[in-house]
Amino acid sequence: MDTDVLVVGAGPTGLALGVDLARRGVAALVAERAEGLFPGSRGKGIQPRTMEVFDDLGMLDAIRAAGGPYPVGMVWQDGTRTGEHRMFDPAEESEDSPYTGPWMVPQWRTQEILGARLAELGGTVAFGRELVGLTQDADGVRAEFASGEPVTARYAVAADGGRSTVRRLLGIGMTGETVDPNPMLVADVRISGLDRDNWHIFPPRGDGDGFLAVCPLPGTEDFQLVAQFPDGTAPDASLEGVRKVVAARSHLAPEAVTEVRWASDFRPRAALADRFRSGRVFLAGDAAHVHSPAGGQGLNTSVQDAYNLGWKLGAVLTGGAPASLLDTYEEERRPIAADMLGLSTRVHRGQTRRGAATRQLGLGYRESSLTRETRTAPGALRAGDRAPDGTLDGVRLFDAFRGPHWTLVAVGTAAPDLPEQVRAVGGAQQAAYGKGLFLVRPDGYVGWAGETGDGLRRYLERAGL
Repeated sequence: MDTDVLVVGAGPTGLALGVDLARRGVAALVAERAEGLFPGSRGKGIQPRTMEVFDDLGMLDAIRAAGGPYPVGMVWQDGTRTGEHRMFDPAEESEDSPYTGPWMVPQWRTQEILGARLAELGGTVAFGRELVGLTQDADGVRAEFASGEPVTARYAVAADGGRSTVRRLLGIGMTGETVDPNPMLVADVRISGLDRDNWHIFPPRGDGDGFLAVCPLPGTEDFQLVAQFPDGTAPDASLEGVRKVVAARSHLAPEAVTEVRWASDFRPRAALADRFRSGRVFLAGDAAHVHSPAGGQGLNTSVQDAYNLGWKLGAVLTGGAPASLLDTYEEERRPIAADMLGLSTRVHRGQTRRGAATRQLGLGYRESSLTRETRTAPGALRAGDRAPDGTLDGVRLFDAFRGPHWTLVAVGTAAPDLPEQVRAVGGAQQAAYGKGLFLVRPDGYVGWAGETGDGLRRYLERAGL
């Protein structure tokens, strides 16, 4: 079988990349070794920047309908409510940032929505396809599977998780650390005796056991249970094991837990791949970086890897852009991943709160070789920054950005002639932008900014426009 892009792994990263490639008309196959999508809630927090990505990918309404805001934490002690705990610092909604706080959706449901969007766009997922071999040459990549025919592709992407087979076959190492030596159990359970308005927190009782937290999962009848265990112990993920933990650490009886629908144990760690690329193969998501779940950054950083890589693969494969454009993927995403790993670790260790940084709206690519700031006196918004939302001459900017195209925002300045792949929106004034020309990349970042159109065409040529 031949395709343009082989995506190994149908988690949030692989599915998001599949969606982005499909809407660009790129032939891609998403291959998944399991027989179906991941069944657990693990990555349940969708940060505001990822909400903006899902808006652009055409699935925001489904994500909003499937989830809800994070509930207020309720701290219990000996069967008594002793106080509230807010997981995230509050943020006010503004015109340039319409999504302020994280949105809770169980990971399995997010993947269902991504999968449905992929199918809607004509993309496919091949389940039961376990990768066992990978070779490449100057023209493409050849993948061998435990069953079924081989696949040849012009490029391949490893989106197959923290234990990535692709990364191992490429010989790419990971550098990291154990964030917390204490093992954790996470499980999706049905449980009675707790309201669904709060995230229920049961602190350690001082007898050597760790904490217990039980969070209602919106849009379901399930709760996500997280329990910490002392170093050297092995969490029991069976129904009886979960019942024992709940009875020992809360006021609930063992039989309050009626069902364990999915469970997993892990030790929180942080690790970063030494490289994000080897020839025609790219690493994305957990295959490239593994986070503690405490900061709610893993799934979000992973989806944004896919969002960065998708438009660049599309530009090279179908848009006439030079292959050198793909060099900017690792250049831009690896430093971001390193920063997010540090943030996740600090949140896990209680060294920082879940505040503005966890929302990922302030991340950008000012230092990228793909960024050009040509103004002599730029304002607060600079080339490389996330392009804010807002209204310009009656047009909502996120509406103008939505889709696989580039957008030129012209504020108080006439837009020059543009190739057909670039849409223009203009007006007299826009507070978040200031005066000037702002070329917004397909992934919503300002790639080029100038006072006039001088130099804009040279920039566009590099992107194949």
